[in-house]
Amino acid sequence: MPTPHPTVSDSGTDRERVAERLLAASHAHAFDPITDVDWDAPLVDGAYFLPAHRVSLYGTPLWERMSERQRVDLSRHEVASMASVGIWFEVVLMQLLIRHVYDRPLTSRHVQYAFMEIAEECRHSTMFGRLIDKLECPEYGPGPYAHMAARAMKTFGSGVQAFAMALIAEEVLDTMQREMTADESLQPITRQTARIHVIEEARHVRYARDEVARGAPHLSRAERAITRLALARAAHIIATRLVHPGVYAAVGLDSAEAYRAARANPHRLDTLAHWSRRLIGFYDEQGLLGGPGLRLWRASGLMGRQEPSPARRRV
Repeated sequence: MPTPHPTVSDSGTDRERVAERLLAASHAHAFDPITDVDWDAPLVDGAYFLPAHRVSLYGTPLWERMSERQRVDLSRHEVASMASVGIWFEVVLMQLLIRHVYDRPLTSRHVQYAFMEIAEECRHSTMFGRLIDKLECPEYGPGPYAHMAARAMKTFGSGVQAFAMALIAEEVLDTMQREMTADESLQPITRQTARIHVIEEARHVRYARDEVARGAPHLSRAERAITRLALARAAHIIATRLVHPGVYAAVGLDSAEAYRAARANPHRLDTLAHWSRRLIGFYDEQGLLGGPGLRLWRASGLMGRQEPSPARRRV
């Protein structure tokens, strides 16, 4: 008779209680994007797909020269770009979760919730794919460099690093989509998909935050330094790939000129900082900001004017 494979213990009662609550919430508030989104409804003429003040060129001289139709179309393409990056990152996250549970007890609630999250991420990826198709936009994706860089991210990321990395995309998209859900002037299709993602992603954020808070205090000095740098690199890659340069050419703009204008746009930097405020605060609490990676955080735009607490920077 084969010997059972040794597993990492998940006997912590608090971890199991968290997972039990998340499983119950998933059962009570689950969605099927194939049937719970009205994919056949026509788009509303003239309605933005993203709040106008969150479009990357908002407030620039180039924005002032654009027609209203171009502005609305740019919001459509930017939503499609972020949806495609969302799919890319969810595929990475699912692989991180599969690796996390591989040596863990399959009967634990902690592992069972990981399986539940993977199932929900599969549905989200399907939903975002259908959204891109509905918006009649290209599959922009994160670009070849990020695509290749993520191979190392998903292969070597583990423990605190893996769950903290997951929060970069989860927290940023969650804050963005909460605003979209509340804005009744936006296209119904983007509000519907944002609402589903917000409700289910809140559980994923809770799961990841719990794991980071549980493990971060036990990192060695070397592990903390490596984790800080890895998170900074991941944050820079994700933040600078949310809006693909191709979206500007799609609405009749010079792609290089528009990309430069967006990168230097103070409104855009304020938007990125707003979307990541909760993430930055949580990372700071856990001592995950500091060291050489701070330059990457500042370059990403996600940190805004915030700086890590001096005491935690030295941890």
